[in-house]
Amino acid sequence: MTDHSASRNLITDVAGLKVGNASSPRLKSGVTVVTADVPFTASVHVMGGAPGTRETDLLAPDKLVDGVDALVLSGGSAFGLDACSGVSDGLLQAGRGHAVGPARVPIVPGAILFDLLNGGEKELAEAPYRALGREAYDRAAPDFEIGTEGAGYGALTATLKGGLGSASTRYKDYTVGALVAVNAVGAATTPGTAHFWAAAFEQGAEFGGLGPDPRRGFRAEELPTKLSALEGPGEATTIAIVATDAALTKAECHRLAVAAHDGLARALVPAHTPFDGDLVFALSTGTNEITGDRAMLLAGLGASAADCLARAIARGVYAARAEPGDLLPCWSDLRKA
Repeated sequence: MTDHSASRNLITDVAGLKVGNASSPRLKSGVTVVTADVPFTASVHVMGGAPGTRETDLLAPDKLVDGVDALVLSGGSAFGLDACSGVSDGLLQAGRGHAVGPARVPIVPGAILFDLLNGGEKELAEAPYRALGREAYDRAAPDFEIGTEGAGYGALTATLKGGLGSASTRYKDYTVGALVAVNAVGAATTPGTAHFWAAAFEQGAEFGGLGPDPRRGFRAEELPTKLSALEGPGEATTIAIVATDAALTKAECHRLAVAAHDGLARALVPAHTPFDGDLVFALSTGTNEITGDRAMLLAGLGASAADCLARAIARGVYAARAEPGDLLPCWSDLRKA
């Protein structure tokens, strides 16, 4: 596997992709949108026990629709699914969508995370996620902020604030990127330290450069979870998107999403619990044709996507910033202690 630093170290290093964030500080929640000027191929794989999704059935390899106009990650639990409607509004205004005779139907799958117990003001007369979805779509651009932004605005892990993370890499002649909202039951750092579980995959000092925890081995009872940290019901979820310019089919995108889940397990402990809705979308812009053995290439792309997602998770936690009313400290606070 070949890994080269990319220009932004963001998912938008996959040419053609744009990301938009919209957040509500009062609500401690937000929305993140990935889109492009033309539809892309996408699929999805779920490994958590409590997912919340919209239109993901369309992403199965045997389903009719091939082109996806946008993917949405949102806070707000089930209320956040309405963010997809706001994105659809923007796409419809732009004349985008699957053509059905003279009609256009934007294809906007989405996934949500649970951030209803994070200290934000939730007693609102009307959930704002449709408006946040439209705002995020309107802001979509190649450059965007990570950390306490968008779908990661109110995210929490077992011990620290979560956040929105992104990273990119190269495999052979292809670009691979990852985007993730980190809101896990598990922890991103080893017990009692600022060392990231994902440290072995760090490029340069992109999330602090501390390296791996010098200790070796932990018993299951030593590993903190959000259930014990917040004494809550444990609803969580880490939702992610991996992307490549390699011209993959929908079935190959599904395999890429399956492989990328390994990165989630490398960066969060424990992962894929019954309380998480852990989900990974995989998309292909299709702009870089594949030559040679497709299966061998897909294996390499999957390994790269898993490493990239692990890095993106750590970067999201690393970049989180303190906000009024926070229930947990940021990674930067841990380093100061």
